[in-house]
Amino acid sequence: MRQRTLWPALLVAALTLTGCGSATRPETSSSTGATGGASGAAQGKLVVWDWKSGDKAAAPYIEKAKADFAKQHPGVTVEFVAQPFEQYYTLLGAAIQAGKGPDVILFNGGGQIRDRVDALLPLDEYVSGDRERLAGWDAFSKDGKTYAAPVTLQGHPIYYNRSLYQKAGLDPTKPATTWDKLVGDCAAIKKSTGAACFAVGNKEGFAIQFFMSGLGSGILTPQEYDDWIAGKRDWSSAGVKRIFQLWKDTGESGLNNKGANSTAMFNDAFAVFQSGKAAHVIGLMSDVGHWKDFAEFLPGDQLGVMKAPVVQPGTTPSLAYDGGIGYGVAKWTKDPKLAADLVRSLSSTEALTAFYSSAGAIASDTTIDVSQAGPAVTTIVSDLKGGKPALHVALSSKTLELMGRLSQKLLDGSVSVDEAVRQLAASDKTG
Repeated sequence: MRQRTLWPALLVAALTLTGCGSATRPETSSSTGATGGASGAAQGKLVVWDWKSGDKAAAPYIEKAKADFAKQHPGVTVEFVAQPFEQYYTLLGAAIQAGKGPDVILFNGGGQIRDRVDALLPLDEYVSGDRERLAGWDAFSKDGKTYAAPVTLQGHPIYYNRSLYQKAGLDPTKPATTWDKLVGDCAAIKKSTGAACFAVGNKEGFAIQFFMSGLGSGILTPQEYDDWIAGKRDWSSAGVKRIFQLWKDTGESGLNNKGANSTAMFNDAFAVFQSGKAAHVIGLMSDVGHWKDFAEFLPGDQLGVMKAPVVQPGTTPSLAYDGGIGYGVAKWTKDPKLAADLVRSLSSTEALTAFYSSAGAIASDTTIDVSQAGPAVTTIVSDLKGGKPALHVALSSKTLELMGRLSQKLLDGSVSVDEAVRQLAASDKTG
């Protein structure tokens, strides 16, 4: 299994991931140390905390962003401090509590940033010129204010191995559009190849986030889905319970790889898919567990992307995605405009094009041409137009952490669906 320096997916302590902003994800990052960097804007220096700048694949992106910023502010030094992802939000929490730290901060979209907006400056006055060019703003907004500029889009496509379909006598160009058909196809694949239906790694409790958002549009009606995103969540509804019942059923019926609760998502579950031991995986659009990673093991024509199958009648399957990662500005920075200019450089077209090219990120910049990247990317990008925010990104990091623990218990049979949704409803209510 290949490891990378370091989203996710993340992806946060809830990926950890706690929000795989859309998910969140762990990787080891080359770190210059947690103490690297109190705000230095007043001295002609900006300090950035992230978990990306130590990633070799992100180096061209960082260099392009720094060059863009240097053109505008040639006398200002920029120091990137690459923190280890597994400790990132803990270290950031300590900085926030102390009221001092980096000027510019990388966040996962969703709960991870929304839970910390009191430590950030609204960026609306600085990024108005980027609104139309960039997508994914909602994941970095709260109460009508924007706290970070999106760098990537993160979502949860369902990837499938076309070669396994072919070996089972199935048409790889026509993946199932209903859950019953998918289960039937998986039975044929298992009989012919021995491969499981889904590659699942739930050791950290992250997989339920991917499952909820990857399959949710085929379970909830469009109105239920929109209400959920808007904060009007009915945890006792048949649709919501169906999500968790389906999660439980996939484990009990043998659709998952063996030992899902003892398999790490990053990157063991993805290795299960890449090695042909599972026909499908609910992965990511950017960072890790995404099209570029999989293409190294599955040639472009063997990697497919499908929409969520219809589980409940009256649903409209769509791609779940949000802003993935984005940079915000700490409220303690000495020069907010200077820091905001760096954020704009980090989300400039030239920098994001480099990020897409070198790391395979689906960048937030809608002007980037991805037509040469292959059919999987083409499908993902074409599905963005009809996509909706990921269901799990609407939840707080606290509720996501609880959902992860309960998802493990659902798979091992130590909690019922009714009890799980009762606890989640209570957590969601308190925020």
